[in-house]
Amino acid sequence: MTNLVLVRHGETVWHAENRYAGLSDVELTPRGHAQAGQLAGWAGKAGLSAVWSSTLSRARVTAEASAATAGVELRTDARLRELDFGQGDGLTSAEMHERFPAARAAFEADPAEHPLPGGEDPDLAAGRFVAALTDIAGAHPDGRVLVVAHTTAIRLALCRLIGVPLGEYRRLFPRLDNCAVTELRLRAGQVAILQYNSPIGALR
Repeated sequence: MTNLVLVRHGETVWHAENRYAGLSDVELTPRGHAQAGQLAGWAGKAGLSAVWSSTLSRARVTAEASAATAGVELRTDARLRELDFGQGDGLTSAEMHERFPAARAAFEADPAEHPLPGGEDPDLAAGRFVAALTDIAGAHPDGRVLVVAHTTAIRLALCRLIGVPLGEYRRLFPRLDNCAVTELRLRAGQVAILQYNSPIGALR
């Protein structure tokens, strides 16, 4: 049995305008660094056996302090990176409606069947992310592992793990706050969601 604590990185400089950040390396804001510090305060007393993160800097920087307080080496895996939003990367929803209105409308209707132009296939993204989680759980049996990653990738993985259509990720999991916790328990191929989008102050 392994517990995986999935956390979205701290707030970035694109957060205020709600710009889509896929593979772009976007810096944390001062608030994002403070959120990472709060997460680290929890991590130091959470009984973690490991800390992993996406290779994108916003996740890696968020995770570094937690690894330090937990007394473990930070490990990274490129499979934990965010979904590639293609031509939508760096844009707001309103800007997408202006530049490619039909494609944006199709994405809103079913984001799994209609990824943004030039974007990554959500099915492949869910597959790589779940494969990474499976390998991490296998490397830390009976452990509690912090995994710092990204909002869309995490929500797609949740859909895949609990067996619901990927196109439902925006409806079933409408938000994932910066440095909020989603904790899963993996046991004998079965998955239980112990908490979802829990704020830092409510972590246990």
